[in-house]
Amino acid sequence: MSITYIFQKSRSFGIKKEFPGWKNEDVLKPALHALEFTFRFVSIVLSDPRPYTNQREWRRRLESLATSQIELVSLFCEDDKLENVPIVDIGKSGGVLTREGSSAEVWKLNECDQEAQVLVSQVSEESLLPRLATWKKSEDIAQKIMYSIECEMRRCPYTLGLGEPNLSGKPSLNYDIVCKASELHLLTKTPPEQVNVNNYENRTLFTTHQILESWIYVAYQLLKRIENEIDSKSYESATSDCYILQQIWKLLTEIEDLLLLMDPDDFLRLKNQLDIKATSECESFCFRSNTLVEITKMSKNLRHKVPYILDVEVDPMGGPRLQETAMKLYRKKHSPLKIHLLQSLQAIETSVKKFYYSYKQLLVVVMGSVEAKGNLAFMTVDSSDTLAQIFLEPTYFPSLDGAKTFLGDYWSHEGKRK
Repeated sequence: MSITYIFQKSRSFGIKKEFPGWKNEDVLKPALHALEFTFRFVSIVLSDPRPYTNQREWRRRLESLATSQIELVSLFCEDDKLENVPIVDIGKSGGVLTREGSSAEVWKLNECDQEAQVLVSQVSEESLLPRLATWKKSEDIAQKIMYSIECEMRRCPYTLGLGEPNLSGKPSLNYDIVCKASELHLLTKTPPEQVNVNNYENRTLFTTHQILESWIYVAYQLLKRIENEIDSKSYESATSDCYILQQIWKLLTEIEDLLLLMDPDDFLRLKNQLDIKATSECESFCFRSNTLVEITKMSKNLRHKVPYILDVEVDPMGGPRLQETAMKLYRKKHSPLKIHLLQSLQAIETSVKKFYYSYKQLLVVVMGSVEAKGNLAFMTVDSSDTLAQIFLEPTYFPSLDGAKTFLGDYWSHEGKRK
């Protein structure tokens, strides 16, 4: 069995539009799915019976991963309008708590004061996070994640409703009808279902790729939105989304790095059990994810938006028209929004290349250089090494690169004159 099955299985949950007018539904649903998979990952790690696993580092990594994801979720939520978001505002219920949907917790501020403010915080009934908070092994991790939600969502008009204190008394997202965690956790069986693989690392590998594929899908939806925003000249929104996309590429690297904590012997045995192997010397395991390949192409293809942003046609003779226009934009600063957008496009490029460079090194550490590529020349760069070609290829934005080169040269000469 190839790793392709793992990617296909992790994408088996569908994302369909259910809330008309909610702009962020397409990106928030898979992001919340990834967060929920992370909560399950905490349970898997803390239930691991093997005495030789590095539990301490696993706890740290999963806390960090959860915080990184919550930060990205909050970035999407900042500009949401409450009228379009499925929320539960218990504060407007007259103090009556329904027993349908989600449960609630009551928080009282300034208990010594007779007129203490009472806040009611929504708590999801389906999410694993509130359950982790009641388990002694995971109580500290769950509390830290809840306080991360409280901190990261402070600029948002609502909070997530996962048991965080909600000290601002904001409305809560109706998490259970958006995420549908109970349906999501039906996907807990690790492949292959028809074969009994007695190897605990199977759960680690499978859950890691479920989280990875969820965020890859977020990136795919976000890239489509960025293209539309640029085409409609919504440069400020496009810039914000480009920087979020840059953060997602960084997150993908953080997710993949979890595999560094797997036990070498158990993983390599699992690799043999699942028959995980590349079908050719130039193919890397990451390319088995069709959506990852697609978002890589889409990230590169944002370079075709540069002439439109600069409002200049490409010179068919190969002249420096684009480069000169970009240099004038940088010098005169007559349109800061365009500068911000161009900078954010190049920021995406840096994160894409970092992801593939990091992935190449990950393969070497996890499997060994010979096993990772199939020959002793793995660390060399040759025409058949597709992975190396990605992070060593020329800049996606040669016109912007040239403009900065000549701008630097201009200021170098100006400095000598002074």
